[in-house]
Amino acid sequence: MNGEPLDTDAFRALLRRQAATVTVVTAVARGTAEPACLGGLGQPVRAGFTATSFTSVSLDPPLVSFCLGTASSSWPVVARAEHVAVHLLRAGQSDAARAFATSGVDRFAAHPHWTPGPFGLPLLDGVLGRLVCRVVHRIPAGDHALVIAEPLALYAGEDGEPLVHHRGGYTTAATPVAA
Repeated sequence: MNGEPLDTDAFRALLRRQAATVTVVTAVARGTAEPACLGGLGQPVRAGFTATSFTSVSLDPPLVSFCLGTASSSWPVVARAEHVAVHLLRAGQSDAARAFATSGVDRFAAHPHWTPGPFGLPLLDGVLGRLVCRVVHRIPAGDHALVIAEPLALYAGEDGEPLVHHRGGYTTAATPVAA
């Protein structure tokens, strides 16, 4: 076997070499209410986070996926959400990516460029594209969960270059190379 033994720091450093497109996932779930005699139905709670793990899974049936750390502040909402919206960010939206990657803040106040959409989902403005999806599976995967969702509606937004995450920062896609 060639290479170095696997350790967390070396693994993280290697993964930073892979460029990935940037998405923001938003979700809404019913909150909990006290006392319990009310049935635990409170006001909806929203969450949003930046993800670089978004990918298509299947065309028939249409399925997409993303991963989220179960220690994330967004996980309790995503764990209960019936629907999510996946936003494909364009090159000029690194501010949105940073806002939704920052912990300990109201991400929707930090990035106020959104409107309420179907199922109460926050929908970001000015994106390359958006999918409104129904969550169909949550699969435990180490310290993360793999979320598989079925797209119900799509919005092809503004055309342009995608926002890319590479080596710990945001950039744009390189000029395409002829095949």
